[in-house]
Amino acid sequence: MSETTGHAVVIVGGGPTGMMLGAELALAGVDALILERRPDQELDGSRAGGLHSRAIELLDQRGAAGRFLTEGYTAQIISFGETKVDISDFPTRHPYGLALWQKHIERIMAEWIWDLGVAVRYGQEVVGFARRDDEGVDVELADGSTIRTRYLVGCDGGRSVIRKGAGIDFPGAEATKSTLVAEAQMTDKSGFGFHRGPLGVGGIGPMKDGSDTLRIVVPEARLEAGEDPSLDELRDALFIVYGTDYGVHSPSWISRFTDATRQAASYREGRVLLAGDATHIHSPMGGQGIPNGMGDAVNLGWKLAQVVKGVSPEGLLDTYQEERHPAVARSLQYTMALNALMRVDPRSEALRETIGELTVMDGPRKHLGALASGLAVRYDLGDGHPLLGRRVPDLDIVTAEGPTTVYSLLHKARPALLNLGKPGAFDLGEWAGRVEMVDARCEETWELPAVGEVDSPTAVLIRPDGHVAWVGEPGDAGLGDALARWFGPVRDKERSPG
Repeated sequence: MSETTGHAVVIVGGGPTGMMLGAELALAGVDALILERRPDQELDGSRAGGLHSRAIELLDQRGAAGRFLTEGYTAQIISFGETKVDISDFPTRHPYGLALWQKHIERIMAEWIWDLGVAVRYGQEVVGFARRDDEGVDVELADGSTIRTRYLVGCDGGRSVIRKGAGIDFPGAEATKSTLVAEAQMTDKSGFGFHRGPLGVGGIGPMKDGSDTLRIVVPEARLEAGEDPSLDELRDALFIVYGTDYGVHSPSWISRFTDATRQAASYREGRVLLAGDATHIHSPMGGQGIPNGMGDAVNLGWKLAQVVKGVSPEGLLDTYQEERHPAVARSLQYTMALNALMRVDPRSEALRETIGELTVMDGPRKHLGALASGLAVRYDLGDGHPLLGRRVPDLDIVTAEGPTTVYSLLHKARPALLNLGKPGAFDLGEWAGRVEMVDARCEETWELPAVGEVDSPTAVLIRPDGHVAWVGEPGDAGLGDALARWFGPVRDKERSPG
């Protein structure tokens, strides 16, 4: 058995979550290796797709959003039941969703992380790990070799080998229905459009790539759990729902999803961590999967980097689960509610119509829009200013170097103390090498989705993930506590920022 050493972090899984985490670690200067069992980056289809507003903001914080926006198209993609939820008036630079299939998201992301120097090995199937100790983990590959790493992160999907190997429970709600999804061709194209029938909602439509391939979504009459359905099963399902199979043939792929909803009981077991679908599975309805995985990666990346580099104690990693578990749990409730509204019995129909009446009202629209778009996420950092724990708005500011934006300060994934009061009023002391000090002017109104206008802050401490860790004035004792909590203690305990 051969052994390879020398990687601070090994990430298992080269999907959007794994690649986003790789980017975060690379920006922080941490050596990370991504292992992907597929022979190359190409997907055999587009089982999922789309990015909500906050996911686009996460990419914008790293200066990468333009790569994705130029290849997809923006639209109001949020619906609750059958009611469109318009967020075009939300206080964000991206008050919309991005329609872009997963295969394109992964391709663009792979190009981006390549530019960042992230190492990716394809055709590397991880079968387990062993020898967890105070120094690291041995990652075991299918070819019999092992890779030594200080930290192992499983981004390997709902059937995660890493989660199972760590013995982490995966509780949740069992499936109540299954649906087939496929990309294939049809000799008869008369069935285009959405279809509501006794088994649920399905649809048939073009892929918008100029080919003859169609996207087919059809509910099944039976509950199945397998993920490799056959062409005959697809034909049978079409016959039951439509009365014909439309001459379906030449599938690129066929898959099956259910409404099973689960969340890992723990996101960490010592030096082994989980992110993305390895920590949460749910129906793809509502498009929460990729954005949630990206949110996991951006929350974990800077924390793991600081621990690896010895800046912060290992306890900082505990805040990853403390923050992401409740945020994702709320998202899972949302997807379960969506599925309940799409049932076809008379009671669900009555509920759907009633909810539709509420959703068009301004308050519920803003509440649901902020929830579905990811803009409502607030980490519990205690009481205080409404900005505390929320993502910082991307406002226009003016610094000594000229006009810029708040998110431009985060392109290098470093924390920043943004001072909007008297220039030079803050002294970061020994944190000056860890946190960027920015004196600036801002004439814009501070506003939060579904919250409204808030008092303009004098200063905000912004974490690398874009969430506000402190709001206050020069001389506030709380700033030193926030700096020490999030960006590591300093050697000289008596020196504190002022």
